[in-house]
Amino acid sequence: MNNKIKGQILITIVCFVLGFMLVAQFRNTQKSGSAMTSLQRIQELTTQLKTVIDEREKLRTEISELRKRLAEYENSAANVSEVTEAMKQELEKARMVAGLVEGTGPGIIITLDDSNVPKQPGEDPNLFLIHDEDILKVVNELFAAGAEAVSVNGQRIIATTEIRCVGPTIMINSVRMAPPFVIQAIGNPENLESSMKMRGGIIESLEVFGIQVDIKKHDNIVMPAYTGSVKFQYFQPVKAGE
Repeated sequence: MNNKIKGQILITIVCFVLGFMLVAQFRNTQKSGSAMTSLQRIQELTTQLKTVIDEREKLRTEISELRKRLAEYENSAANVSEVTEAMKQELEKARMVAGLVEGTGPGIIITLDDSNVPKQPGEDPNLFLIHDEDILKVVNELFAAGAEAVSVNGQRIIATTEIRCVGPTIMINSVRMAPPFVIQAIGNPENLESSMKMRGGIIESLEVFGIQVDIKKHDNIVMPAYTGSVKFQYFQPVKAGE
């Protein structure tokens, strides 16, 4: 009888040891798999970062070359005929319209920040945050009110500017931004301010959810120039007579 009990005890001990060894081996396998996954992710991110850096350097070189050529054209135009001087003035106007030059003028500065109102249970927290569509609506309203130049957090708004949501941030001119958003607009200060404060407008709809809004008129706003790359791959101008 005693031998039978001893045998059962021995078998139990052996099974326990084997079980413990299997669990330890399983955990080691999981850790190895996790480490391998992390290493692969690091390698992927490193490759993506190198690609982005290379592309940025190419764009910087392109911008430098274009600005050098433009400076040469402008310098050569200083000592030529009145016709060339008129062409230079038209070029300057075109650059202003394109947002490629820094400028100053009267207008308004709008500061938008997420709501600080305590949220009630069941309320959607996204309603109390600033979204890309809110920035887009404000910018559109400013241009509709006669704004001649607009920037958001130092990024000049031009024809190819994108305003879109990327995770918890907003992308403008390929630059990630987060609140607060400072929107500058040059134009008639009274008209611009009225467009923002009109009843039922974008600002009033934002204030319903506690979005923090500050609007101030200024006599002299410094508007930055667009500093990104301007490149057209598919669009071609039509020559006169064609």
